[in-house]
Amino acid sequence: MPSQKNLDIVKTLKEKLAEAKSVVIFDYSGTSVKDQVELRHKVKEAGGEILVTKNTLIGIAIGKEEIKDALEGMNAVAFAYEDEVAPIKALFEFHKETEKLEIKKGLMNDKVLSQAEVEALSKLPSKTELVATLIARIKGPGQGLVNVFTASTRDLISVLNNIAKK
Repeated sequence: MPSQKNLDIVKTLKEKLAEAKSVVIFDYSGTSVKDQVELRHKVKEAGGEILVTKNTLIGIAIGKEEIKDALEGMNAVAFAYEDEVAPIKALFEFHKETEKLEIKKGLMNDKVLSQAEVEALSKLPSKTELVATLIARIKGPGQGLVNVFTASTRDLISVLNNIAKK
């Protein structure tokens, strides 16, 4: 019979999984307490959370057979609540700086992601960068039209002559 503490942890994990937009399982062995505090801070700034618990409880909460092989060693789970990619980027930035993490698997929209797929997600631009790019592309043609209309009359006639020649 499982203890009440373990049942509570599984319940908490399931609630966090339901709320999270993406999840990453990673091995944190080799990190110091200072490294772990720094990593938690970076992930929290990115809109996520890190939770360390027993591998068996993680496996029970996730309930996916494809994830079982990743649940060996000292594992932690990173949950992304606001932006699907920002906490994953924070994990990979920390990994590049220290080379102390091993990213194992991920979850997004009930799909299990391999390590390569999680790494590919980390290379995507952030949500704010994508929005800024979209705005710039939408704004571009209109801004060009405004420039043409505000040019001097001579420039406008020159543009119209060039269009007529084409």
